[in-house]
Amino acid sequence: MHDVLDPCDTVPDEVDQLLLTGHRVPTDLRTRIEQARAAGDRAALRGLLPLLEAGAERAADWPYDEPDDLDTILARLPGAASPASTPASSAADDLADRIAGAWYGRCAGCCVGKPVEGLTPAQIRAYLADAGAWPLRGYIPLSDRLPAGVERLNPSATEATLGHVDGMPRDDDVDYTVLGLHLLERYGRSFTRDDVAREWLDKLPFLQTFTAERATYRNIVSGVAVGEAGRYRNPYREWIGALIRADVFGYVNPGAPLAAARLAYVDASLSHTGNGIYGEMWAAALVAGAFVSGSCAEAVERSLGYVPRGSRLAQTVGHVVELHRRGGSWEEAIAWVDATFREHSWVHTLNNAAVIVAGLLWSGDDPAAAIGLTVQAGYDTDSSAATVGSVMGALLGASQLPEHLVAPLADRVRSAVRGYDGSRISELATRTLALAEAGR
Repeated sequence: MHDVLDPCDTVPDEVDQLLLTGHRVPTDLRTRIEQARAAGDRAALRGLLPLLEAGAERAADWPYDEPDDLDTILARLPGAASPASTPASSAADDLADRIAGAWYGRCAGCCVGKPVEGLTPAQIRAYLADAGAWPLRGYIPLSDRLPAGVERLNPSATEATLGHVDGMPRDDDVDYTVLGLHLLERYGRSFTRDDVAREWLDKLPFLQTFTAERATYRNIVSGVAVGEAGRYRNPYREWIGALIRADVFGYVNPGAPLAAARLAYVDASLSHTGNGIYGEMWAAALVAGAFVSGSCAEAVERSLGYVPRGSRLAQTVGHVVELHRRGGSWEEAIAWVDATFREHSWVHTLNNAAVIVAGLLWSGDDPAAAIGLTVQAGYDTDSSAATVGSVMGALLGASQLPEHLVAPLADRVRSAVRGYDGSRISELATRTLALAEAGR
């Protein structure tokens, strides 16, 4: 757990963020930070943080171009100049089925991934093989024993495993989808970053936020201006927190990925920078494009137009797509992810985006396989599988999702968002449909 209130976490995490973004941190300063952390000397770490912020310069040979402002980002999106796509269907029944499918798919994917969140691919394989569930194609069994090398499952295992699912358990990956729907209903498509911040403070408990969101929340209540809250002392600004908030912006823009990406930018820029922002814009566009795609491969191909040229995210997604085009295997793709991002947090945007793309491309358009492959890959399993579930639901519709994934959800979702606990998934989908139709 990365405690945003503890400099023993945040200061070393800021060193990591700077190094991963091409900055040079003086060796003597890194040594002093490591020594202070080892000693638990929080006062020393607080004193060293200003030196870190002032003393790290980006290397002149940094090869990436990663702006934060919307106009510059849009200028680097290959798809921004394309004519707007048309909605998924003029038939309300079809669109209703697809939006419901996206909601159910997101909940199912999230729930499937919850028990093994934070485990490595090797640990996940060992557990699933021992439980007779490899390859994974449904909810994970709860075994009465753990194989060698697996010390524990996620605490959610008691409510998110095969035979134990009774409604969608509470999870931030679904909380933000619910909150996004609330935001759109209250403010419309012209909501601002200040509106997002206001609804966080009003609707989300502080301790039900994590990493970048919790750091941003801390900053806002401490008096940091909303426009700076995501940048100020937030070493998690390129982690997956924004990407998990994307999907609802795709739901209300079926077939219009640029519009989805624009809404996602407003949301993401509250708490993230660089690839953290791009991750949410891309995921929103991916989901929006799935409504008008005939396959996972087509949906992923469409999404490439909404990743800024010159960014690490573009390089990451592009590499996985190219590997698939060349006939490579899913195992090769995940091995590449593991090797390439070994210095990154398991909840970073880049490695999880790669896992999402791999799960979709090698799924054969089978939603159970797509979710299963994504969870098998490890990293932020509930988050990445939730996004994959959204894509599959938007692509196929609720009527085509496997009953064994949907039925245990019991059309009910637990939520930490104030006023939404126990919501019916079908009602959330109906309200989303109204927004989508109003925007067409």
